[in-house]
Amino acid sequence: MNANIGKELAAREMAVETGRKTFQGMARKLRGILPVMAAGLIAFAVAFPAPAWTQDKPTDNMQILLDKIKADKKLLVAKNMDLTESEAKAFWPVYEQYQQQLANFNQRIVKLIESYAAAYRANSITDEAAKKLIGEFVAIERGEAAVKEFFVPKLRQVLPPKKVARYLQIENKIRAALKYELAGEIPLVQ
Repeated sequence: MNANIGKELAAREMAVETGRKTFQGMARKLRGILPVMAAGLIAFAVAFPAPAWTQDKPTDNMQILLDKIKADKKLLVAKNMDLTESEAKAFWPVYEQYQQQLANFNQRIVKLIESYAAAYRANSITDEAAKKLIGEFVAIERGEAAVKEFFVPKLRQVLPPKKVARYLQIENKIRAALKYELAGEIPLVQ
């Protein structure tokens, strides 16, 4: 009996260590990608006024950067999901739909940062402007939660529960790290 307990404890310790190594490997990958992603979002938010977004320039450097960020993120997800061929075939279309929805929120975040940056530079953040910024921030957070809630059942249709949980963890870590990077660059309201 004690031998079985010892074997079970050893197996659990090995599983924990394997999990720790996997997480550390993912963290190293994120550390390489996230600064690029955050820099891209910040540069996009600060350097380009809204009218520049409406110009059609597919070879624009910012578009190239954004495409690279998307590819790097997809590669990071692929490396950490351990999908079978049939799971991958069903998962990637749902992933792409989810990313399109998240891109809408990313654009809203960029516009929110642009609005804040313009008001901050002009030293004109009134209580009314602050209320609008808060309202948009809360609306974005609610919208992201609603989109996640919408996509969880779709993910459950194509992946086993553990892999759904893993994907949501990966997505959450990436978004949290990006938001952390952005938060470090955005000054507090004065």
